[in-house]
Amino acid sequence: MDQSVAIQETLGREENCIVAAQCDILLDNYSESRLLGLVESAKEHAIFIYSHRRMAITADDVSLEDIIPITLDFAVVEVSSPEQLVVVGADTRVRMSYKDEELELKLPFGSHSRLFLCEVNKAWSDVCRVPTQVPRFEWIKKYKKAVKGQEAMKQAIAPLEVLSNKDNQHQKIEKLSEKKGSLEKVRSPNSVLQKSKGNSTQDNQSISSREERDDLVRSSSHTTSNKAQILAMPQFGLRDNLIRCELLKNEDSYTYLENFSFFLGTYNVNGQTPKESLRPWLSCTLTPPDIYCLGFQELDLSKEAFFFSDTPKELEWLKAVYEALHPEPKYALVKLIRLVGIMLIFYVKEEHAEFISDLDAETVGTGIMGRMGNKGAVAIRFRFHNSDICVVNSHLAAHVEEYERRNQDFKDICGRLQFRQLDPTQPPLTIMKHNVVLWIGDLNYRISDLDVDSVKDLITKKDFETLHSYDQLKRQLDKEAVFVGFEEGEIDFQPTYKYDTGSDNWDTSEKCRIPAWCDRILWKGKNIQQEHYKSHMAVRTSDHKPVSSLLIIGIKRVNSEAYKKTFEEIVRNIDKMENECIPSLSLSKRELHFKDVKFMQHQAETLSLFNDGQVPCQFEFIQKPNESTYSKPWLTANPSKGFIAQGGSMDIDLEVFVNRSTATDLNCGKQEIEDILVLHLERGKDYFISVTGNYLSSCYGTSIYSLCHMREPIQDMPKEILLQLAEKSPNDDIATAEKSPNDDTATTEKSSEDDTEKPLDIPKELWMMVDHLFRKAIDQEDLFQQPGLRTEFAEIRDCLDSGMPDSLPGSNHSVAEALLLFLDALPEPVIPFSFYQQCLECSSNAAQCAKVISMLPQYHKNVFNYLAAFLRELLKNSASNRLDVAILATIFASLLLRSRKKQDFAEKTKTQEFFQHFLT
Repeated sequence: MDQSVAIQETLGREENCIVAAQCDILLDNYSESRLLGLVESAKEHAIFIYSHRRMAITADDVSLEDIIPITLDFAVVEVSSPEQLVVVGADTRVRMSYKDEELELKLPFGSHSRLFLCEVNKAWSDVCRVPTQVPRFEWIKKYKKAVKGQEAMKQAIAPLEVLSNKDNQHQKIEKLSEKKGSLEKVRSPNSVLQKSKGNSTQDNQSISSREERDDLVRSSSHTTSNKAQILAMPQFGLRDNLIRCELLKNEDSYTYLENFSFFLGTYNVNGQTPKESLRPWLSCTLTPPDIYCLGFQELDLSKEAFFFSDTPKELEWLKAVYEALHPEPKYALVKLIRLVGIMLIFYVKEEHAEFISDLDAETVGTGIMGRMGNKGAVAIRFRFHNSDICVVNSHLAAHVEEYERRNQDFKDICGRLQFRQLDPTQPPLTIMKHNVVLWIGDLNYRISDLDVDSVKDLITKKDFETLHSYDQLKRQLDKEAVFVGFEEGEIDFQPTYKYDTGSDNWDTSEKCRIPAWCDRILWKGKNIQQEHYKSHMAVRTSDHKPVSSLLIIGIKRVNSEAYKKTFEEIVRNIDKMENECIPSLSLSKRELHFKDVKFMQHQAETLSLFNDGQVPCQFEFIQKPNESTYSKPWLTANPSKGFIAQGGSMDIDLEVFVNRSTATDLNCGKQEIEDILVLHLERGKDYFISVTGNYLSSCYGTSIYSLCHMREPIQDMPKEILLQLAEKSPNDDIATAEKSPNDDTATTEKSSEDDTEKPLDIPKELWMMVDHLFRKAIDQEDLFQQPGLRTEFAEIRDCLDSGMPDSLPGSNHSVAEALLLFLDALPEPVIPFSFYQQCLECSSNAAQCAKVISMLPQYHKNVFNYLAAFLRELLKNSASNRLDVAILATIFASLLLRSRKKQDFAEKTKTQEFFQHFLT
């Protein structure tokens, strides 16, 4: 998950977070997790260090702790030991120094860390090029004032002379904390890690729980010298890209196929802890598989797991898995990746470990508002010999009727889950850009158009073929609505959901769920043969049954002699090219127009590039003078840089997307859909591309004050009026509220309003959504917790903005999410920023909290009271809608009571405590 978005929300408009990376700061006897952001402003760079208490999704999740300017006094060096350098999946240890201070960090293996280090070195190199130009760093002063928790960081920062006596400190391996227990017995006595260490003692092999589940894979191609190049800012020039391109085209001349067995498994554990052996599932094959890819869902259903990243159940299930792997060979843990309750584990036989390379892992959440990770996917991509493989474990939307939402989740995962490449000139890798894609998980597709008795009757008769014809996923596959190009084996086992926990009995609860094949395994690629596809009834821990599939996959292996011959021939041909040739491109168009751009509605236009020159070319969209990025924030080019061989072509998707950060100025006409892109060719000329469009104003991103002064739909309002209202709001409204009720100025303003048309008490758009939910969704199960459909949100938005039709379309979940998005997009929250600190200070006193609300601007106070009254009505029906005070406070407090800065954990808790007073 790209956490730079959360950091960017903490910054001003002049600053830009180039890249973010997770790390551990290494202290004397323990480590602490931090988030690093490389921030640029006015061509100066600094590393911002944030503490965080959960996945960094928004600014609320991070808190700025320290800032390290990148000047001539800055340095970064790798301090990994030789033993660690030969482990392909090992973390990277670096030492950052600034003047007389040092930090020792451990960055997790993966492309994000590689990219972060490359960008840091690039920034430092820029400083070194002009040593006489001393950076001033005036822009970081405003952030330094807001920095909290400096004392905690000082423990991690020591003078150079103190640390100089601890040269070997970085070679120590963290010991497992007593709280988490030891997993030493999980690792085999002859593990790859131990082999790489030669005569290391047993004591030196105790590692922390995080390291225990990290990558234990060694690669012969990863030596000390080339691993260290991560910090040397690798150069990817035209020659390198051309060689790679030609090698790819001639791959058949130096590779051959060899079959390997992949064991794929998926299991929704329903928040349970392991209660039985998993061997009936994981050791069901006679021959040990070469590779295990195992997906879990609903690992932990607690609210703590939903909002925070750690759960003890990760280690419990990892241990259960390891103990159940096929007993004959030794397996090495390559990677574990988890998003809340969605976990993917990747094991290989030890003898195959050295042939795993280009390993990376990513996550994407598709839960409410597209952020939460209770639904979504985790994925691992890797190269095995010469084949690129991607494994995805997903948990899609629940409930029988939500198959369209499941389709949308699949498309969101495919579009949003991307792997960064080591070569920064190359666009990110998507799931489908792999030779083989293996997709496992609780896809949640159900049986339609049959009642529960008919389904059970067909199961009793073992007529799975007839039953499968009613399966939603089969129907969607037949329509090519999802998983286009994927295959699934024949289903000749009974549905895997839903059972009474601990038994083989179908669901006997009041809901009596219809049995369904929720848990599925699909694949895409060539030279793949399925050996088995089955469920495992003997495993009874959950209300699901685990599923497995054994695939025999033809993997491309390299013939070294043939490869050497092909490589040398390619290099000879490149040497014959004349270096003097200037690269050239022809563009399909120089002007692009986006018509009727709407809030949160993606639009894209294709720009085709053709290399009409005599040599390959490398292109990049570059920033214009005095601008920090190559485009306005609502515009992106995908890819923004790349390589085109001679005579080749490439399509660039120019995408427009307006969100809460850009909508406000576009709504009122302060900004327009206008930009000029500069397309730069390395060793060539620049091309200028004009982007224009018209934006349809929306209530989303418009202030409460403005909306209360509009009796007509916003799209019927003249831009001049919208601009006037925007310039008055919210400051005029807040200033009025802060005056005494007896203040003559306030009375005069109210009189002037009476002379014209009286403003609305609350925005009509807000009333329409709340009224709809009050009338139709008061008993709706999982309201505000299950996402709606994007297509339905678009219809709701259009209805609110245009006034047509009179009633809101869409499901209750779509209207509920539309309401949350409305509150999230307000430029000034319901409780204005100026009241934030006061709310925190009185959060434990109900009377003081009520007093603060009484002081709010009138329109904001009306909205707060209206929403609180509605939520109290929902709680009266908690028996049917399953809502409680804690859930509603968690969801709404972060929307109604926001800070201009980041909320740390303590502040977030206080905002929830404040709002709870109004729900009871």
